[in-house]
Amino acid sequence: MIVNVRKEFRKLVTMDEAKKIIERLDILPGTDEVSIEDARGRVLAEDIISEVDVPPFSRASMDGYAVHAADTYPAREDKPVHLRRVASIPAGINPDIHIERGEAAEIATGAVMPAGADAVVMVEYTGLDSDLCILRPVSINENVMHAGSDIMVGERVLRKGTHLGARETGVLAATGRRAVRVYALRVCIISTGNELAEPGHALEPGKIYDINSFSIASAVKECGGTPLRYGLIRDDEAEIRDALKKAAEDCDIILTSGSTSAGSGDVMYRLIEQDGTVLVHGIDIKPGKPAIIGKVFGKPVLGLPGYPASSLTIFNEFAAPLIRRLTGRKEERQKASAKMAVRVRSEGRSQLLPVGLVRGLAYPVEKGSGAITTLSEADGFIEIPSDVEIIEAGETVEVTLFGEVETPDLLFVGSHCLGLDTLADVSKLRMRVMNVGSSGGLSAIRSGTAGIAGVHLLDESGEYNIPFLKRFGIKNAVIVKGYLREQGLMVRKDSKIKGLEDIVNARVINRNTGSGTRVLTDMKLREIAARRGIPFGELTGSISGYNTEAKTHSAVASAVRLGKADAGVGIRTVAEMNGLTFIKIADEEYDFVVPLHLLESRELKRLIESLRSQEFGERLPSGLKTYKRTGEIVRIPQ
Repeated sequence: MIVNVRKEFRKLVTMDEAKKIIERLDILPGTDEVSIEDARGRVLAEDIISEVDVPPFSRASMDGYAVHAADTYPAREDKPVHLRRVASIPAGINPDIHIERGEAAEIATGAVMPAGADAVVMVEYTGLDSDLCILRPVSINENVMHAGSDIMVGERVLRKGTHLGARETGVLAATGRRAVRVYALRVCIISTGNELAEPGHALEPGKIYDINSFSIASAVKECGGTPLRYGLIRDDEAEIRDALKKAAEDCDIILTSGSTSAGSGDVMYRLIEQDGTVLVHGIDIKPGKPAIIGKVFGKPVLGLPGYPASSLTIFNEFAAPLIRRLTGRKEERQKASAKMAVRVRSEGRSQLLPVGLVRGLAYPVEKGSGAITTLSEADGFIEIPSDVEIIEAGETVEVTLFGEVETPDLLFVGSHCLGLDTLADVSKLRMRVMNVGSSGGLSAIRSGTAGIAGVHLLDESGEYNIPFLKRFGIKNAVIVKGYLREQGLMVRKDSKIKGLEDIVNARVINRNTGSGTRVLTDMKLREIAARRGIPFGELTGSISGYNTEAKTHSAVASAVRLGKADAGVGIRTVAEMNGLTFIKIADEEYDFVVPLHLLESRELKRLIESLRSQEFGERLPSGLKTYKRTGEIVRIPQ
């Protein structure tokens, strides 16, 4: 009598069914701490929050002379302005000098800006005789990179799940990080077969070189996992079981190759059943039918067929997406076609312009040559030949991609705030954030390119944001009330300054004209002038540094912390992160402008719901708080 020792496959499952079963597997990848030199190709297992401002101080972005911009306004090549040279400032020191009107200090690229100076004249536009000759005027903040203008202390610069490459390593170094936590999904690879031999050795009769363990190990690396090869295991139940048990102790996922079919010598499914569960034995796919999905010794196992083509097919279809998902690895793409979102003027030479891609539109990502985040925030670049002067909005361009483009749920354009990170986390929305200031956000809403804008503009009437929609000619939009940000004086711990009136006899650094903080400061100073019965101009004229402007809260805090100024106005969050004393002046309103046609969209509904949630209010950083109007929708009369 002939006994049938073969076991037939279980009911074949479809590809979709197999993928759903794999998605339900309970797998928690481990993590490793690695130095940033070894982080390339790994995936972040933590959010990277900057503990420093980048740059940490306001610095010159060109070789030249630090000056008061106002001193240069009359300058012409045929009628230069003469200034007295008082110092030379190399990079790497903190100069203890103050530039008075009519003075200038030679300064190197990257050197700390001296107190008093608010611009740098490039050396090409100067000359020397007994004095320094200025041949061309500069505006306030020209050729100056302010503290925190690239990265702000407390800002999330890299998100958990980011694939680390050269650009991201640069960001890590810029923030002072020496080591980071990365995902370490350990994948054990067991290749079975009596016929297998290791490459590098002479083949014996009946043997073939092991292909699968090497090819699969390489594929695991490409997907972000850490492969561990267990060498060659014979078709022996005891050896295979021992290998499975050790792999379950060492790894997060087990991949086997061979011994998966239903023949008498194929034992993998029996061993998995013996010490675990077989969830799938056979997938309706060609090649790759004899595949196994299960759990053994408590760990997920995927049994790949022995034939190399079948093995890689099953891996690419089922294992690769799982490993990429668990490690946050993105698949790379090469080229993409997009339309230019805004008009771009070339510099008259070949240019590689970094761009971000949103809904088929390419947005230039330009933060200056000194900003490391220019590239980390871009999806790719477009090449502009030297003979192309202008690329018009709407013109089709080819983008060379840095990697896979993640399609955002919302395009945010406007004034950046640390509360946005909290809102994105609570709402679980993927927001592409472009920080261009409140006015830039309103312009993007008006042109129809942004889905939401963050604004905190104070009108001289004392009302925030609403008057500016009419001023910008914005129709068919609403304001969603956001949250409050505490504004106040930032002073050093040993300061005797107790309130805004005390800055009259101190050195200050002001915010840039047109900013909400500047408008608030001027309103409070007008109140002081009125109480004293003196003109506003007389009061501000007595304040040293009133006309010295900074573009960021961090730049103000840096100037105070480094002793360049005694006080400045900014938000509490930045003051505390810089170790400064904060003296509250007022609460400012940070709101969101939303096009009317998007108000009922799934994304905006989720965002507004998150804004109103208790979780959002509890998770906001210090100095930010929700209030009774948070989440209120204000419709603007036309």
